[in-house]
Amino acid sequence: MAPNGTATIVRMRSDLLRIIKECPHLVPIDADLKHLLSSWFNQGFLTLERINWETPAIVLEKLIEHETVHAMKGWADLRSRLAEDRRCFAFFHPALPNEPLIFVEVALAKGLATSIEPIIDEQREISNPSYADTAVFYSINNCQEGLYGISFGNFLIKQVVQELSHEFPHLQNYSTLSPMPGFCKWLKVVIDNPGKYAIPDDNLALLGQLHGNSWFQDSESVESLKPLLIGLAAYYLMHAKKGNEPLDRVARFHLRNGAILERINWLGDCSDNGIRKSAGMLVNYVYRPSLIISNHESYVKNHTLAISPNVAKLVPKTL
Repeated sequence: MAPNGTATIVRMRSDLLRIIKECPHLVPIDADLKHLLSSWFNQGFLTLERINWETPAIVLEKLIEHETVHAMKGWADLRSRLAEDRRCFAFFHPALPNEPLIFVEVALAKGLATSIEPIIDEQREISNPSYADTAVFYSINNCQEGLYGISFGNFLIKQVVQELSHEFPHLQNYSTLSPMPGFCKWLKVVIDNPGKYAIPDDNLALLGQLHGNSWFQDSESVESLKPLLIGLAAYYLMHAKKGNEPLDRVARFHLRNGAILERINWLGDCSDNGIRKSAGMLVNYVYRPSLIISNHESYVKNHTLAISPNVAKLVPKTL
């Protein structure tokens, strides 16, 4: 009830999360705060707003600040991402004016996107969105550290799908272009434990080429590594687990949300971050409105993953 009371408590939890590993006795405090904030920030209190070039500058600045998936270089980059063939939506809460909680960036395109570079290129030719058949969700970012663990993304994507379907009824596909942020970390475990994963010696030798972030610039390395890494990526997304759920947090989010793991794209993101975390690969998760609820229920009840046959057949038989 106090002025800026909600914002203060959100900042308090942000501070708490930074020290909780060194102060485990504060875990019950975090549990209380998370429970409290989950009730305050439930879907009924959130408003969805489209972000465009007319949005107040204080909000636009926060988009640049909190874009962590594909960092923005500045205002020109932001303007490109808010162009006619792009959409950006954010959730807001009345107690935090001009403070986006989470935002998603969308490209209106022809077909499923395979690479991020044409999407975020400032010099690209702006297309007519009326010709697009696909909405590509290429970046989702949380803006409030103090709300970590309180899920908004599932509501956000579903509401944005509804918004876009009303504005562009001709859209046929709703797809992501997503990273695999835990892939290279998992791959290191595999390389360090070849017996456990039954990796053949010749494949281990190939994986040795991954040291450093420039291997993708060598055509011979790319040609030899491509089938191996794509196969390992398919295995990672389908079979590497955290409990009964996928180990990869992005896969966990989208598959739980009712999406289908549709395709793995080779060298779709050759940025330093993309190579270091995902070995340059990007994933298409596809949201088919008629299947979202059934996919979500199958995941929650039976831990069943919605996987396209094209991805399932990529898993190597020897792993």
